[in-house]
Amino acid sequence: MSVVATVLVALVALIHVYIVVLEMVLWTTPRGRAAFGLEEQFAIDTRALAANQGLYNGFLAAGLAYGLLRDDVEIQALFLVFVLVAGLFGAATASRRILVVQALPAALALGALALA
Repeated sequence: MSVVATVLVALVALIHVYIVVLEMVLWTTPRGRAAFGLEEQFAIDTRALAANQGLYNGFLAAGLAYGLLRDDVEIQALFLVFVLVAGLFGAATASRRILVVQALPAALALGALALA
């Protein structure tokens, strides 16, 4: 596998670790609210939903990390597809910004894997 593919897969995993922290730990803080454009009361009211969402993003990061540790391109590709689908769904239902933050990095990493 190429160094570029490895770096891109690791970057997608790290993005999802950051999303986990934002959704599970920082959701109601000024930093968390600013990241998602939330009013304070809405963040408080949706804290449990955000934590649940963060857990799923943690599974994506864990799957990518596992694929990297095992040097298993198929596992990496599978979890990148999961990330891409989640990013496309999020962009269609929540915010177009998710295309750039989540879907584009996953697509680039998938492309790099395919070329490796």
